[in-house]
Amino acid sequence: MDYSRLTLSHLVVQHCQAAGINSVVISPGSRNAPLVMDFTAYQGFKCYSIVDERSAAFFALGIAQRSKKAVALVCTSGSALVNYFPAITEAYYSQIPLLVISADRPEQLIDRGEGQTINQKNIFGTHVIDSLNLSDNDSEFAAASARIAEVIKNMLHSKGPGHINVPMDEPLYGIRPTPIAFDFSVIQNHHDQDSYDLDNSEYQKVFGQYHDKSKKMILIGSMPPEVLSSAVLNHWSNDPSVIVLTETLSNTTHPNFITGIDQVITDLPDKQLFDLKPDLLISLGGMLISKRIKKLLRAMKVDTHWHIGFERPNDTFFALKRHLILDPNDFFSATYQCAESSHSYLSHFKRDWIALRNARMHGHDTYLESIPFSDLKVHQTILASLPDGINLQMANSASIRYAQLFPTNITHSIYCNRGTSGIEGSTSTAIGSAVEAFTSNKQQTVFITGDLSFFYDINALWQKYTPESFRIIIVNNQGGGIFRILPGAKEVAPFETYLETPHERNAERMAKEFGFEYDQAKDINTVNDLLKTFYNPSSAPRILEILTPNTCNDVILNEYFDYLTTHKAVMATKN
Repeated sequence: MDYSRLTLSHLVVQHCQAAGINSVVISPGSRNAPLVMDFTAYQGFKCYSIVDERSAAFFALGIAQRSKKAVALVCTSGSALVNYFPAITEAYYSQIPLLVISADRPEQLIDRGEGQTINQKNIFGTHVIDSLNLSDNDSEFAAASARIAEVIKNMLHSKGPGHINVPMDEPLYGIRPTPIAFDFSVIQNHHDQDSYDLDNSEYQKVFGQYHDKSKKMILIGSMPPEVLSSAVLNHWSNDPSVIVLTETLSNTTHPNFITGIDQVITDLPDKQLFDLKPDLLISLGGMLISKRIKKLLRAMKVDTHWHIGFERPNDTFFALKRHLILDPNDFFSATYQCAESSHSYLSHFKRDWIALRNARMHGHDTYLESIPFSDLKVHQTILASLPDGINLQMANSASIRYAQLFPTNITHSIYCNRGTSGIEGSTSTAIGSAVEAFTSNKQQTVFITGDLSFFYDINALWQKYTPESFRIIIVNNQGGGIFRILPGAKEVAPFETYLETPHERNAERMAKEFGFEYDQAKDINTVNDLLKTFYNPSSAPRILEILTPNTCNDVILNEYFDYLTTHKAVMATKN
């Protein structure tokens, strides 16, 4: 096995090895050849080659999202690096560790008219946890080693992307037969964690404040599966002073929790707003999808908000008073071991929320019985058809919002790029996640997407790693149908040309070009028939494209929310 002749390349690769980074996504190039040689020569790395850097970065994001481990990205110099930016911003706000390792020209050649050269130093600015611009000066290798370790440690600790820029001088293809040995004994462990003492007086004070509140709301945003223990979920379920609101991406559900947030909180009268206002809001996990809950809690002017967890908190409701940096399971287990105030068990808070939920869900079921073929009906049908135990990826923006309206299957592992909520990279992320899910435990991945999200990221299909079990379902309403739902959007004069972007394209030719099996449906009966066998084993990945009407979806969805609150809305079928 041949290794690179360049010492810096060995140094960076060995630090990745020491940190436990074992997945590496490489985009072909010339300046990064030494890194390519070393990552493929050293033991313990699974290397993937993805030509399109934007797709490569989202592919890496999908692996990291699913594995909960850092992934390295390697690219050549110049504009290649800039194409990582959309995925890096997503990783930053989703708090996912991606280590960008970019090859560069030697410093003396920057801004000297060299080809394929830009100023790469600190190029990601505030969207990375830490960044480092290395020097190829031999006398600085000891300091460089310490800083590489620091960047990786900060990235892992703060859960976000990091960037190491590596200058490489020619000849780039020089080789050596053995690796270069480094002594990392003086470098701090990459995996240091925070420590805390739940028995100290400060936490005892916090436990007391928790139990003094008779109306506690726990709001769970994006979270990987199986983070919260069944004991904690049962504590919440049995406590009448606690209501838990979960989202699709929280990967958490329980019969005594509110899973359909938007249905439940739509158009509440003032009396109910007062009764349902929490006196303590506790957030867990990452980003929230629901705009309605953000708007509601801001309007309620919640007095006290705590965030519990290792992720960076967001002061979404302008009331954040505490960030308790510890495992939520440890906090709540300790909380419920303390003496509990009696008035919490006289609370009607949970009862009032559950009564409202039950009434709204009755309206939900009634309305959906008779709606016509539409995006809402199709998403209901798709979600009901999904097999147990799958890895489910949702695209932005309409797909994940429709999923919010339906019950979550607790056997699913559900993911979506909600850090920046962009449509770019959704398919690449899904395929990266599918590769990781299949490699780790042969788990099937299903990706539900809209037409614009799919076509925008078509280069995602231009790679060789997609498992045969991978499934894509495209809900194609011939344009950005989500914009029809937004208040006032259709009144914009060039709405169809510049906002909705209508088209008559379908995915059939693309599917064949990239080796996917393809089916198409234009009515609900065909959808039901095709879904019966769609998830079955096959010799190639498969695409099901469902062509839905493009002008009725906003009417049906708006009537849906009206019906939940009045049960008197005119049904779309009667229009």
